Amino acid sequence: MRIAPEGYLFIFPLLIAATATLCGAWLLGTSMSLGIIITVILIFCLHFFRDPVRQCSADERSIVSPADGKVISIKEVNDNDIGPESISISIFLNVFNVHTNRMPVTGRFQSVQHRPGKFIAAFDHMASDLNEQTEMLIDTKFGRVKMKQIAGLIARRILCYAKKNLHMKKGDRLGFIRFGSRTDVIVPKSVTLHVELGQKVTGTETIIGTFK
Repeated sequence: MRIAPEGYLFIFPLLIAATATLCGAWLLGTSMSLGIIITVILIFCLHFFRDPVRQCSADERSIVSPADGKVISIKEVNDNDIGPESISISIFLNVFNVHTNRMPVTGRFQSVQHRPGKFIAAFDHMASDLNEQTEMLIDTKFGRVKMKQIAGLIARRILCYAKKNLHMKKGDRLGFIRFGSRTDVIVPKSVTLHVELGQKVTGTETIIGTFK
């Protein structure tokens, strides 16, 4: 299993600390409790920052899930960029999900905006409007799609590699949100949806909609 480079900042210091603490305790004959606690945190981080390699085999009209998680909201919205009666699909990522974000479509970024905000729980539906987030508007050959990386109660760091006018392919690695988050995708009302409320989705592999 590949480890996301976004996790190196946590994993390497924990690995050094765990090794030093356990070896020191063994040599001195003292309690290994601290070393065990650090090792448990290290194991959690290794699991959290796993970054499986995925190949996108969906056809060009398909919109794939940008993240692993659970669909917690499907609703109509009046989006200024996508249009009236657009459809917003919200995916909640708990701490046990893969947290790499991937491109839902192939296209060019028309705009990328970071919006400061609150850090309420990501499963709360107000999070889409109130929480700190990065909003991306993507131009595709079939229409526009908007994606939001939304911070949560614990997640305080959104890593986004999108830049205005950059072109990326469906399934490409787009970013990472540390420790619990939410990802929203807003599509035109003409898109045919293939997911339902409560469904578990897999980034790059689950098709959430199709352009007509």
